[in-house]
Amino acid sequence: MVDNKIGFAVIGYGGMGSHHVRLVQAKQKDRMTALGVFDIREERQEAARKAGLRAYESREALLSDPAIDLVTVATPNDVHKEIVIDALRHGKNVVCEKPVTMSVADYEDMVAAAEECGKLFTVHQNRRWDPDYRVIKRIVEEDTLGHVFNIESRVHGSRGVPGDWRNYKAHGGGMVLDWGIHLLDQMLQLMGGRRLLSVYAQLTHITNDEVDDGFRSWCTFEGGTTYLVEILTSNFIELPRWYVLGENGSAIIKDWSRRGKIVKVSDWENRECVPIQAGVGITKTMAPRDKKSIKSYRLPKPEGDLAEYYQNACDVIRGGASPIVTYDEQRRLLRLVEAIFASGETGQAVELE
Repeated sequence: MVDNKIGFAVIGYGGMGSHHVRLVQAKQKDRMTALGVFDIREERQEAARKAGLRAYESREALLSDPAIDLVTVATPNDVHKEIVIDALRHGKNVVCEKPVTMSVADYEDMVAAAEECGKLFTVHQNRRWDPDYRVIKRIVEEDTLGHVFNIESRVHGSRGVPGDWRNYKAHGGGMVLDWGIHLLDQMLQLMGGRRLLSVYAQLTHITNDEVDDGFRSWCTFEGGTTYLVEILTSNFIELPRWYVLGENGSAIIKDWSRRGKIVKVSDWENRECVPIQAGVGITKTMAPRDKKSIKSYRLPKPEGDLAEYYQNACDVIRGGASPIVTYDEQRRLLRLVEAIFASGETGQAVELE
């Protein structure tokens, strides 16, 4: 520690590594001190120096510094396991970027090392603080729509897989392990303790033959709720970020700005319906409801701040707190990821819990 503050360092000073440093400096300056970084690329080392950070000459040098208490690992996915275990065995507490690793078996080795060393080991599931997710979570938890029977959560882009290590299977590339990890983690948090019964997945390879450049997964939960997670990178017209169906109404969030609304039935007894022209025919079934029988509501305001993540890490290190992202949550998430890849390869649904 430095001046009774937790000494902080990052291994991997790319986009996410530099983001972690800025986050700690902006939100945790009373609790943590950003001491330095190590990256295998000299241009990133130089960027760290220009930002006023120490660029350690090696990973070993960083991990051997007794002033460092907490290390965040923000490297390509395939080396997470090696670096996390090395940091733990040097007596450091560790935050690992998502996905923590690429298999449940590797994750168990990392957990075993953390338990052996008696240090914090947790995963940066930062999208649990996304305002749009927080809005949907509140709608579901407060039973705003009654029984929710279907949720659609998606992120669409039109640029394919980013032109870096994410293009390569050996490095843990592809959208399942990139954005998928975020949305799947949100799903499991949203569904709470309900058993995940099965998953059926389709992986796309529009722009990349080696790794998935998108996927759709349909999950079925105990109680009958179905949940679609969709990440696609060849879409030039985006579908809504969230679309939620409940027995008493629907909710939609169109994009990151949280444009959307809730529409609920206000009068179930009003069943009057005037047929409408639909294409070359008429229909009562798809005719809109009488405006007197439905009511629109504004979306609730999101709650929570990403600062809670590193606040929690500090509280765990100082004693008396439990990690906000748990081992069991990550085990469950990685099992689901493995099932998605299996379903995508076989074309069959995979039973889970």
